[in-house]
Amino acid sequence: MNNVFIDLIAWSREQHHHLPWRKERTLYSTLVSEIMLQQTTVSTVLKHYGRFLKQFPSVKSLASASEEEVLIAWKGLGYYRRARNLKKAAEVLWDQFGGEFPKTIDELKAIPGIGEYTANALLAIGMQKKALAIDANIERVMARFLGINESKGIAAQRKVKRLFESQKIFSDDLNYQFLNEAVMDLGREICQARKLACERCPLKSQCQAYKSGEPFSYPKVEENKKQSLLSLKLLRVLVTKNEKVLVVKRPRGKWLEGQWELPTFILHSEDKALKQYPYLDKSVDVEKLKKYKTNITKYNIENYILKNFDEKFLRLKENSYRYIALDKMAKENVTTASLKAVKKAEKESKPDSVL
Repeated sequence: MNNVFIDLIAWSREQHHHLPWRKERTLYSTLVSEIMLQQTTVSTVLKHYGRFLKQFPSVKSLASASEEEVLIAWKGLGYYRRARNLKKAAEVLWDQFGGEFPKTIDELKAIPGIGEYTANALLAIGMQKKALAIDANIERVMARFLGINESKGIAAQRKVKRLFESQKIFSDDLNYQFLNEAVMDLGREICQARKLACERCPLKSQCQAYKSGEPFSYPKVEENKKQSLLSLKLLRVLVTKNEKVLVVKRPRGKWLEGQWELPTFILHSEDKALKQYPYLDKSVDVEKLKKYKTNITKYNIENYILKNFDEKFLRLKENSYRYIALDKMAKENVTTASLKAVKKAEKESKPDSVL
């Protein structure tokens, strides 16, 4: 059984050893890269990983940075909660462990920001211990290889973990850093959810799903009715002063928390329970306004831009807003939707008269 894994590792090392987070592995760089790679493509992470490590080269530097600095450095990677979790982990690692990483799964999982997957990635990839960091790619590849037809998700992951820990399939002398990396590569490049290239797979000779002739049946995928996106109309208020734009900070517990955004109001929502923004209490003729579309979670959003509005109307709380220079906005922690609004509004300087 080990022979096919050795072949898989050889394939992976030849094809993907160039990735920067694999060249000079440390526990800290493994923590950063694995959190970046969650819910983000390799091509996107490649654009940001080196710059982020240059700015925050150690646990100490990340722990001592402000949240604002970390979020700005994270810009472009999305899912900003990951950046906050990464900073929390660095703070605990520095304050409680002096910058060193604990060596057991339970100690690692006790650190805020480090869950089951990341803890196993640190053990296997960072410490070369026998562990399997089960993400969507590893779950899918191992379910197909082992012939696991439990439902995709928790059931399949538990079976993969149980077989992995049984000692019957994976021997102790494998390099588990390289094995985890190789299975991730295979899932990303060859053994995809909706596309397969079995003829090129190093595991083909012993893959149970391949032998079955129905590889897409592993793991079992429950059919879900596609949920239609809910309609949401938002008003983005653009207030400018001396070549600067007024932005407000997104509060804790709300979408994009901690980022800066144009003052925003709900014009209409199919989700009556939505409380991410206040409803506009004035009448606005939106048909005269520029608009653009965005999506977030389960919402299809139409964004309307209202320019040159009176700041007093917004009734903003002290210290909840600031003005950012137009030419500096792209470098600040401003939401993508707000940057789009500013860019679209720049094409027309005439004030809106819609109230």
